[in-house]
Amino acid sequence: MKKFRPLLLVALFAAASLSAAYLPPGTPDANALLAPPPALGSVEDKFDLESTYTVHTTATPAEIALGHDENKLTIYHYAPAIGAWFAPGKFPRTDALFKEVEAEAKGVVDESKKYFKRPRPYHVAPERFPHSIEHEDPTHYSYPSGHSTRGTVFALLLAELLPEHREAILAKGREAGWLRVQGGVHYPTDVYAGRVLGQELARDFLRSEAFQRDFAEVRAELAAGSR
Repeated sequence: MKKFRPLLLVALFAAASLSAAYLPPGTPDANALLAPPPALGSVEDKFDLESTYTVHTTATPAEIALGHDENKLTIYHYAPAIGAWFAPGKFPRTDALFKEVEAEAKGVVDESKKYFKRPRPYHVAPERFPHSIEHEDPTHYSYPSGHSTRGTVFALLLAELLPEHREAILAKGREAGWLRVQGGVHYPTDVYAGRVLGQELARDFLRSEAFQRDFAEVRAELAAGSR
């Protein structure tokens, strides 16, 4: 039996391998796409902070707990919108593709966060957000929301793969961003910007020929796994 193991490992590696990065460097240009966040201390910024505080302090314990659970957002948080069959450990090509999507989206978001340098609500008013669902260092900037961006990208791509669940998937994508406001770690405007950026990222991925090749294999994998 041992002599077959190398061949098995090669087959498994080939099954989950992907094309190179899908998006050219600088695609999309988030800093040009997004309007700047409200200026720190402006009337608009203060209203944004008050909105965040209101949403955070009126969130239910269940909503706060869900936000905690989604601190590390994955595609399997969309399982309630798709079905119990959509579970980790069953879809190596799907996992590999969305891992690459997440990495490329994160790179775009992180560059934009460094450009805008908007402090988080709990850095601006720590006394008002002592129970926020995360407490990162002051260089972990707020705008645009990474969760909202990834949540939107994941939702739009999953909806392409599973159109029969489209509305529920898209609703979950919106919720993934809004949980961050409920958790006291983002302003509403961060989440809105993430949705815009996520839509553009999804369009850019879908325009990539390399992505479409891998996407077709993921579609087949999910179709087989749902039966």
